[in-house]
Amino acid sequence: MQSVQVLSFPRTTIGKKVIMALTGILWIGYVVLHMYGNLKIFVGPEYFNHYSEALREIGAPIFGYEQLLWVIRLILIPAVILHMWAALSLTVAARKARPGNYEAKRTLAANYASKTMRLGGVVIIAFILFHLAQLTFGMQAVLPGFEAGNPYDNVLIAFSSPIVVAFYVIAVAFLGLHLYHGGWSMMQTLGWLNERFDRLVRVLAALLGLVVAVGFAIVPIAVLLGLVS
Repeated sequence: MQSVQVLSFPRTTIGKKVIMALTGILWIGYVVLHMYGNLKIFVGPEYFNHYSEALREIGAPIFGYEQLLWVIRLILIPAVILHMWAALSLTVAARKARPGNYEAKRTLAANYASKTMRLGGVVIIAFILFHLAQLTFGMQAVLPGFEAGNPYDNVLIAFSSPIVVAFYVIAVAFLGLHLYHGGWSMMQTLGWLNERFDRLVRVLAALLGLVVAVGFAIVPIAVLLGLVS
C-alpha cells in the first residue's frame, strides 16, 4: 500500500511542486557556477580557454575526458524535463479547476515575477537550445566561424551581433525573475519557510535573481561594447 502511495505521489499537486523544487535546486546550483565561470573571460583569452578545457577534464584520473561532464549533463537534462513537465501539468490542472473570470482576477493580483514564470520558462528554454547550438555544439548555421578548442574567440563572435546580445539579455532577465519567484516558492514547497523569515527569503531570492541576471548579462554587453576583445 505504501509503495503505491509513493508511486502515485509525483502525480499529485504537491508531488509535482516538490519535483519542481528539487529539480530547481539542481539548476540553481548549475546556473550560479556557470555564471561564475563565464566571468573568467575578463581575465583574458589564455586563462578562459584553459578554464574551458579544464571543465572537460573534471574528475581525472578517475573519469576520462568529458566523462564526468556527461554525467552532469545526464542529471541536468532529465531534471529540466521533469521541471517542465511538472510546471505544465500544474498549469493545465489550474486552468481546468478555475473559471476564467476567477483566473483573470487572480492573475491581476499576482506579482510581476509570478505572472512571467510561464512566458519566462519558454524564453529560457528557447535560449538554452540556441546557446547550446552556438557555443557547445558549434553549429555553423547558428555561429559561423566557430572553432573547437577556442571558446574565447567563439564568445567574441557570438556576441558581436546586437540581436544575439539583446536576446541574451532578455533571456537572462527572465531567468532572474524565474529565480526570484521560483527560489521563494521552492522554500515554501519544501516547508523551509515561515512568516518570520518570509521577508528575508524574498530579499535573498531577489538578490539571487539580480546577481545571476547581471552576472550573465555583463559578458555579452562587454563584448558588444568592445570592453572584451
